[in-house]
Amino acid sequence: MNRAPATAKLNLALVVGALRDDGRHEVATVYQRIDLADRVSIEPSARLRVDGFADDTLVRDALTMLAGAAGVEPAWRARIWKRVPVAGGLGGGSSDAATALRLANATLREPLAPERLRGLAAGLGADVPFFLTSGPQLGTGTGTELEPLDLPQDYWVVLLLPDGETKASTGDVYVEFDRRNGAEGFDERRAQLADALAETRRPRDLAALPPNDLASSPHAQRLLELGAFRADVSGAGPAVYGLFLHRAPAAAAERALRPLGRTWLTVPAWYG
Repeated sequence: MNRAPATAKLNLALVVGALRDDGRHEVATVYQRIDLADRVSIEPSARLRVDGFADDTLVRDALTMLAGAAGVEPAWRARIWKRVPVAGGLGGGSSDAATALRLANATLREPLAPERLRGLAAGLGADVPFFLTSGPQLGTGTGTELEPLDLPQDYWVVLLLPDGETKASTGDVYVEFDRRNGAEGFDERRAQLADALAETRRPRDLAALPPNDLASSPHAQRLLELGAFRADVSGAGPAVYGLFLHRAPAAAAERALRPLGRTWLTVPAWYG
């Protein structure tokens, strides 16, 4: 049995442009793994099975695509131990799918080359290729064109998944973005992101990254009041993160936010 963690991610920035001809939006986003993870195992099986999380069709799709590309039967049993909240903007499903791809590929007599594996991942979703990489990445195009970033990793992360907020589908979030003409000024915001990344040396420099174009939350302001040097929504939300220089204020903020929903205190991660 092959087993590995499937880490969550933050979008430390998410700049969104217009709808492309392929039906996706142009984006520029900063991906950062965090040390909050599901676990995924893969082992040979008489037929394709995905246990532990009944709704994870993305892992099933990933393994079916891998088998088709490799010319083999999809004869694996995948098991998922969930810790990353579902549909929170933290990429748990994408991470599970990428981890299953990587583990199952390693069981093949002739594993697919990394480039082909990344191509399969891109067909599964915009975030999936990121989870086949290590370290923070700049995602452009639809988010699948990746460039490694040298960003500071010495800070603490407080996560809040607020109670009582209806989670809109990612598709609905993009529809609302288009309705309010959110893509206007994309080139300027993308340039601001590039400039901020070029000047980032210390954790506090991450505060200059532009805010999330898709979603905002009043809880981000609360995290700033509690001492975060940057706070924003991850992905399409509703999860909100705050970045802190030191553990003590981060832990205090996590405790203060507990009445508002599920909370986590964690740190950046380099690889799953």
